[in-house]
Amino acid sequence: MIDKRHLNNLSDIVGSENIYSDKAHLRAYSYDATRTYYEPDAVVFPRDEEDVSRILTYCNHNKISIIPRGAGSGFTGGALPVNGGIVLAMEKYMNKILEIDMENMLAIVQPAVINKDLQRHVEALGLFYPPDPASEEYSTLGGNVSENAGGMRAAKYGLTKDYVMALRAVLPNGDIIRAGKRTIKDVAGYNIAGILTASEGSLAVITEITLKLIPKPKYAKSYMGIFPNVEMAMNAVFKSLANGANPVAMEFLDSLVVKAVKEKLGIDLPKEAGALLIGDVDGNVAEEIEFQLKVLEESFRENGVQEFRVATDSKERDLIWKGRRGASQSITIYGTKKLNEDISVPRSMLPKALKDIYAIGEKYGLVVPCFGHAGDGNIHVNVMVDGSNSKELEKGHSAIKEIFELVVDLGGTLSGEHGIGLSKAEFMDIAFKPSELELFRAIKRAFDPNGILNPGKMGL
Repeated sequence: MIDKRHLNNLSDIVGSENIYSDKAHLRAYSYDATRTYYEPDAVVFPRDEEDVSRILTYCNHNKISIIPRGAGSGFTGGALPVNGGIVLAMEKYMNKILEIDMENMLAIVQPAVINKDLQRHVEALGLFYPPDPASEEYSTLGGNVSENAGGMRAAKYGLTKDYVMALRAVLPNGDIIRAGKRTIKDVAGYNIAGILTASEGSLAVITEITLKLIPKPKYAKSYMGIFPNVEMAMNAVFKSLANGANPVAMEFLDSLVVKAVKEKLGIDLPKEAGALLIGDVDGNVAEEIEFQLKVLEESFRENGVQEFRVATDSKERDLIWKGRRGASQSITIYGTKKLNEDISVPRSMLPKALKDIYAIGEKYGLVVPCFGHAGDGNIHVNVMVDGSNSKELEKGHSAIKEIFELVVDLGGTLSGEHGIGLSKAEFMDIAFKPSELELFRAIKRAFDPNGILNPGKMGL
């Protein structure tokens, strides 16, 4: 527990109306999307960057843990106060779009701006911010940067890191730094903005973000490929890309997910549908769209597609995407709890990865429906268990460990977009050598020698 005098001193910094230690606030800031519970000692709402600096200066001097938090929508426990301390909640004040620079095609935002709000704002001006995590309607851009969020459009447009031009941030000792510039090219000094991106709030508190924008494409169409099995679908993914296709998204649903969305959502799909590939193509000329669809259809047919559909209007487009959007909630037919991991492998390894993942599920007697971003090799693996059965939960966690080992052996990674946080921290030694982990710890010590920022995360 933090001494009462510390709360009084922090109250002097931010005002009594911006610091809370009552049970309601503590409980509200004890969760994220993992539904794991860790209660902080207080919740503080900084009003601006100067508040953040003064709070960190004080807490660093008194060795009080600080946990930066955006929307709390993470899937790995990255914003949970595992050792108590202060939750630094950014959403109340630091939520403004500060500038849209049309000439230089960039946006400057505070960390609590909601991803989708920025997308809507810039698209109204004819510009485009592509990163679109599934949580885009409520996740914050500060959280997206901290986790290097991806999304369905990553196949063509990349991840959050590909759009971060510059950051303002506060170091644990209270120093305010600027990393990066508004310029397209900048090779002066270390890439500190790159180090802070995906650092999960463990190195500094981000207070301002400069993001690259691009022109909004004029045309877009959605497509669906229906395959008899997941192996044919996965072969179609990397072979169509090798043939010159460049889709915005190429999402997949395996047979288990297809069955679930048909049963749960009543989606009309052929009885023999064993796997789906769903996606979008876009461009600035109609001929470009037609070329992309032609390459996809030809590649899909070479790899056993049963049916290739293209939406002709927004209603058909919504129907095509309905199954993918409803995949996560639909698979609850297979168990009361899902151990959801977001592994990523080289695209050419997708067929083998899925075959071996299903074999691991069979070994433990567990159902493992899979869906996700096949266009960039990112698979959402869902080990389904009875959450009230401790033995089944134990089997589920053993299966997850074997899946991680498999993925790393295939040249993949533990996380494509959700980060490491708490839930994957114990598996870091599967993916990294001791010398690499020590390098991570050395970077952490260089930024945060007292270990006050988001302690207990990433296995550091």
